[in-house]
Amino acid sequence: MAKLIYSVIASLDGYMADEEGSFAWAAPDEEVHAFVNELERPVGTYLYGRRMYEVMVYWETADTLADQSPAPERDFAEIWQAADKVVYSKTLEQADSARTRIEREFDPEAVRRMKASAERDLSVGGPDLAGQAIKAGLVDELQLFVAPIIVGGGNPWLPDGVRVKLELLDARRFGSGVVYLHYRTRT
Repeated sequence: MAKLIYSVIASLDGYMADEEGSFAWAAPDEEVHAFVNELERPVGTYLYGRRMYEVMVYWETADTLADQSPAPERDFAEIWQAADKVVYSKTLEQADSARTRIEREFDPEAVRRMKASAERDLSVGGPDLAGQAIKAGLVDELQLFVAPIIVGGGNPWLPDGVRVKLELLDARRFGSGVVYLHYRTRT
Protein backbone atom coordinates (compact mmCIF):
# COMPACT_ATOMS: atom_id res chain seq x y z
CA MET A 1 0.00 0.00 0.00
CA ALA A 2 1.24 3.47 -0.87
CA LYS A 3 1.85 6.12 1.78
CA LEU A 4 0.13 9.50 1.90
CA ILE A 5 2.71 12.17 2.77
CA TYR A 6 2.19 15.80 3.80
CA SER A 7 5.31 17.83 2.97
CA VAL A 8 5.54 21.56 3.70
CA ILE A 9 7.96 24.43 4.21
CA ALA A 10 6.89 26.60 7.16
CA SER A 11 8.19 29.45 9.27
CA LEU A 12 9.47 28.79 12.78
CA ASP A 13 6.17 30.12 14.13
CA GLY A 14 4.20 27.63 12.02
CA TYR A 15 3.01 29.47 8.90
CA MET A 16 3.32 28.35 5.30
CA ALA A 17 2.41 31.83 4.03
CA ASP A 18 2.57 35.17 5.84
CA GLU A 19 -0.32 37.62 6.44
CA GLU A 20 0.05 39.04 2.91
CA GLY A 21 -0.13 35.53 1.44
CA SER A 22 3.55 35.58 0.49
CA PHE A 23 5.78 32.56 0.86
CA ALA A 24 8.81 34.03 -0.94
CA TRP A 25 10.69 33.71 2.35
CA ALA A 26 10.23 29.91 2.09
CA ALA A 27 11.88 29.49 -1.32
CA PRO A 28 14.41 26.68 -0.92
CA ASP A 29 18.04 27.18 -1.88
CA GLU A 30 19.68 24.67 -4.22
CA GLU A 31 20.77 22.35 -1.37
CA VAL A 32 17.27 22.14 0.10
CA HIS A 33 15.62 21.93 -3.33
CA ALA A 34 17.81 18.99 -4.36
CA PHE A 35 16.92 17.22 -1.09
CA VAL A 36 13.19 17.91 -1.65
CA ASN A 37 13.49 16.45 -5.14
CA GLU A 38 14.78 13.16 -3.74
CA LEU A 39 11.81 13.05 -1.35
CA GLU A 40 9.37 13.82 -4.16
CA ARG A 41 10.77 11.32 -6.66
CA PRO A 42 8.70 8.35 -5.28
CA VAL A 43 5.44 10.35 -5.44
CA GLY A 44 3.09 9.21 -8.18
CA THR A 45 0.06 11.38 -7.32
CA TYR A 46 -0.36 14.83 -5.80
CA LEU A 47 -3.61 15.75 -4.03
CA TYR A 48 -4.32 19.49 -3.96
CA GLY A 49 -7.01 21.97 -3.09
CA ARG A 50 -7.64 24.64 -5.70
CA ARG A 51 -5.40 27.32 -4.16
CA MET A 52 -2.40 25.01 -3.75
CA TYR A 53 -2.90 23.67 -7.27
CA GLU A 54 -2.91 27.22 -8.64
CA VAL A 55 0.48 27.78 -6.96
CA MET A 56 1.94 24.45 -8.06
CA VAL A 57 0.76 24.55 -11.69
CA TYR A 58 3.73 26.87 -12.29
CA TRP A 59 5.79 23.66 -12.54
CA GLU A 60 3.85 22.57 -15.63
CA THR A 61 5.89 24.99 -17.74
CA ALA A 62 8.87 25.79 -15.48
CA ASP A 63 11.16 23.54 -17.49
CA THR A 64 10.72 25.82 -20.52
CA LEU A 65 12.87 28.34 -18.62
CA ALA A 66 15.77 25.90 -18.62
CA ASP A 67 18.45 28.51 -19.23
CA GLN A 68 17.13 30.70 -16.41
CA SER A 69 16.39 28.05 -13.76
CA PRO A 70 18.84 26.22 -11.49
CA ALA A 71 19.17 22.47 -12.08
CA PRO A 72 17.14 21.46 -8.97
CA GLU A 73 14.19 23.53 -10.21
CA ARG A 74 14.30 21.93 -13.66
CA ASP A 75 14.51 18.51 -11.99
CA PHE A 76 11.48 19.26 -9.79
CA ALA A 77 9.50 20.42 -12.84
CA GLU A 78 10.13 17.04 -14.48
CA ILE A 79 9.15 15.16 -11.29
CA TRP A 80 5.94 17.20 -10.96
CA GLN A 81 4.97 16.84 -14.61
CA ALA A 82 5.43 13.05 -14.50
CA ALA A 83 3.02 12.65 -11.57
CA ASP A 84 -0.77 12.50 -11.60
CA LYS A 85 -2.64 15.34 -9.91
CA VAL A 86 -6.06 15.33 -8.24
CA VAL A 87 -7.51 18.77 -7.51
CA TYR A 88 -10.39 19.09 -5.05
CA SER A 89 -12.43 22.14 -6.03
CA LYS A 90 -16.03 23.18 -6.35
CA THR A 91 -15.13 26.12 -8.59
CA LEU A 92 -12.25 25.10 -10.88
CA GLU A 93 -13.67 24.46 -14.35
CA GLN A 94 -10.65 22.88 -16.00
CA ALA A 95 -7.11 21.90 -15.17
CA ASP A 96 -4.15 23.80 -16.60
CA SER A 97 -1.83 20.81 -16.46
CA ALA A 98 -1.57 17.35 -17.96
CA ARG A 99 -2.31 14.24 -15.91
CA THR A 100 -4.79 16.20 -13.78
CA ARG A 101 -8.37 15.46 -12.81
CA ILE A 102 -10.79 17.58 -10.79
CA GLU A 103 -12.90 16.17 -7.98
CA ARG A 104 -15.69 18.29 -6.48
CA GLU A 105 -15.48 16.80 -2.94
CA PHE A 106 -12.72 15.35 -0.81
CA ASP A 107 -13.81 11.76 -0.18
CA PRO A 108 -11.66 9.99 2.45
CA GLU A 109 -12.85 6.55 1.31
CA ALA A 110 -11.84 7.27 -2.28
CA VAL A 111 -8.39 8.34 -1.05
CA ARG A 112 -8.13 5.11 0.99
CA ARG A 113 -8.87 3.14 -2.17
CA MET A 114 -6.34 5.23 -4.09
CA LYS A 115 -3.67 4.46 -1.46
CA ALA A 116 -4.52 0.75 -1.51
CA SER A 117 -4.21 0.48 -5.29
CA ALA A 118 -1.33 2.91 -5.93
CA GLU A 119 2.10 1.59 -6.82
CA ARG A 120 3.75 4.89 -5.85
CA ASP A 121 3.28 7.19 -2.87
CA LEU A 122 0.77 10.04 -2.75
CA SER A 123 1.37 13.57 -1.48
CA VAL A 124 -1.22 15.96 -0.06
CA GLY A 125 -0.59 19.68 -0.45
CA GLY A 126 -2.11 22.61 1.38
CA PRO A 127 -3.07 22.91 5.03
CA ASP A 128 -6.85 22.66 4.62
CA LEU A 129 -6.80 19.51 2.52
CA ALA A 130 -3.98 18.02 4.62
CA GLY A 131 -5.98 18.77 7.77
CA GLN A 132 -8.96 16.86 6.37
CA ALA A 133 -6.71 13.96 5.40
CA ILE A 134 -5.02 13.92 8.83
CA LYS A 135 -8.39 14.02 10.64
CA ALA A 136 -9.56 11.10 8.46
CA GLY A 137 -6.47 9.08 9.48
CA LEU A 138 -5.09 9.02 5.94
CA VAL A 139 -1.72 10.75 6.35
CA ASP A 140 1.11 8.33 7.05
CA GLU A 141 4.05 10.73 7.16
CA LEU A 142 4.76 14.43 7.60
CA GLN A 143 7.84 16.11 6.14
CA LEU A 144 8.30 19.54 7.68
CA PHE A 145 10.96 22.00 6.54
CA VAL A 146 11.28 24.76 9.14
CA ALA A 147 12.57 28.00 7.61
CA PRO A 148 14.70 30.24 9.84
CA ILE A 149 12.17 33.07 10.02
CA ILE A 150 9.30 34.22 12.21
CA VAL A 151 6.56 35.83 10.10
CA GLY A 152 4.14 36.73 12.91
CA GLY A 153 0.94 35.41 11.34
CA GLY A 154 -0.63 34.12 8.15
CA ASN A 155 -1.76 30.73 6.89
CA PRO A 156 -0.78 28.01 9.40
CA TRP A 157 0.62 24.78 8.00
CA LEU A 158 -1.83 22.81 10.17
CA PRO A 159 -5.42 23.78 10.93
CA ASP A 160 -6.80 23.92 14.46
CA GLY A 161 -8.26 20.73 15.87
CA VAL A 162 -5.64 18.32 14.55
CA ARG A 163 -4.09 16.05 17.16
CA VAL A 164 -1.95 13.07 16.17
CA LYS A 165 0.92 11.29 17.92
CA LEU A 166 4.07 11.23 15.83
CA GLU A 167 7.30 9.25 15.70
CA LEU A 168 10.43 11.12 14.55
CA LEU A 169 12.07 9.23 11.69
CA ASP A 170 14.72 11.72 10.59
CA ALA A 171 16.06 15.22 11.17
CA ARG A 172 18.54 17.26 9.16
CA ARG A 173 19.99 20.76 9.27
CA PHE A 174 20.92 22.59 6.06
CA GLY A 175 23.53 25.30 5.55
CA SER A 176 20.79 27.91 5.07
CA GLY A 177 19.46 27.23 8.57
CA VAL A 178 16.45 25.25 7.31
CA VAL A 179 15.69 22.21 9.46
CA TYR A 180 13.99 19.10 8.08
CA LEU A 181 11.84 16.96 10.38
CA HIS A 182 10.35 13.68 9.12
CA TYR A 183 7.59 12.04 11.17
CA ARG A 184 5.44 8.94 10.89
CA THR A 185 1.93 9.08 12.32
CA ARG A 186 1.19 6.68 15.16
CA THR A 187 -2.31 5.33 15.57
